[in-house]
Amino acid sequence: MFRRHPYLSAATFAYLAVVAWLTLSPQAPDQRDGPLWQLALFLDRFSATQWLTFNDLEFVANIALFVPLGLFFVLLVGKRQWWLALALAIGLTAGIEWVQQFIPSRVSDPRDILSNSLGAAIGVVITLSVAAARQHAHTVIRRRRNQPTRR
Repeated sequence: MFRRHPYLSAATFAYLAVVAWLTLSPQAPDQRDGPLWQLALFLDRFSATQWLTFNDLEFVANIALFVPLGLFFVLLVGKRQWWLALALAIGLTAGIEWVQQFIPSRVSDPRDILSNSLGAAIGVVITLSVAAARQHAHTVIRRRRNQPTRR
C-alpha cells in the first residue's frame, strides 16, 4: 500500500503529524486567544449567530479536521475497502481520546469521537462520490466513442 502510493503515503503521514500535534500537544490553560474562541466572540456580536457557542464551533472544527483523513485512508486502502478506511479513522480517534486522558492539559471527550468519526465518514463519502462520478463520466465517454456515427 505505501510502496504503491509513496506521495500519497507521505501526504497522509504529514497530515497525521498535524493531527497529532493539534490533538496531543499540551494546551495552554487559557484558550481565549485561540482562533475558535475569537470566532465565537465575533459571531456573538450578531443576533443571527448568537446561538452558536464555542462548543458548537469546536464540534464543527473537529468534523472538518477529520474529513481529509477519511479521504486519505480511502485513497490508500482503495474504494472497495472503504469500510476499512472508516474503521481505521474511528480507531485513530478513539486512540487519540484515550491518550488525551493521560495529558494533564487535555480533556478526553466522547463527543470528539463522534465528531471526528463523522468527519472521517464525510471524507469517505466525498471520496467515493467523486470516484463514482469519474467512473460514470469515463463510461459515458467510452460509450460515445464506440457508437457509430449517424448521418
